[in-house]
Amino acid sequence: MTLPPVSTTTTYGPLDFARDTGVPRETLSRLSTYVNLLVERNENLNLVAPSTLPHVWRRHVLDSAQLVPLILPHATTIVDLGSGAGFPGLVLAIMLSDRPGPSVHLIEATQKKCRFLEEVIAATMAPAQVHWTRAEQIKGLKADVVTARALAPLNGLLRLAHPFFGPSTTGLFLKGRSLNDELTQAGKSWKLVATPIPSQSDPSGSILRVTGLSPWRKPRKPS
Repeated sequence: MTLPPVSTTTTYGPLDFARDTGVPRETLSRLSTYVNLLVERNENLNLVAPSTLPHVWRRHVLDSAQLVPLILPHATTIVDLGSGAGFPGLVLAIMLSDRPGPSVHLIEATQKKCRFLEEVIAATMAPAQVHWTRAEQIKGLKADVVTARALAPLNGLLRLAHPFFGPSTTGLFLKGRSLNDELTQAGKSWKLVATPIPSQSDPSGSILRVTGLSPWRKPRKPS
């Protein structure tokens, strides 16, 4: 799936999303159910900024869906940090539901958002489970892919993501215009292979693909 540039000045809806991503009708129907629930619940739950709702298919759904081509076919365990309203993790779960054995772990510390995520999972039969907790409190879960969107500056984000990394784990992080500065700061604490990929939904945004993540170790002082 190679997505064309999307104009931010025109209306972008589900048919445009289906055209650009090639999702089957059933997947589009599940995503539409998700979007409808988001719009219905947003006023009471404050899931996303109200100003973004007219652009939900580009701003939130497409922004999340562009990670799908970067997830290798053998990747089955995905950990989404700070899931919030479910972007990108719940979109990925719905779009990957035709793959054999996917499992998306949605980690969210706010109870009302967890209840919303569980409502969408029940309505769409997405292969996902919700963890009502902070990422720091989860132990022993290793992922093929770790994702996050608008959660924290990169240095702090890598600290949260590192416990979920194994030798072959890939991080896919949706970042904004401050990415270069964040990479400079993160490089002081972390060894990583970082590959910025231009966003298909936001001209000022990037997808940061991270592999080989490990902390720099300070040399021991001579005894």
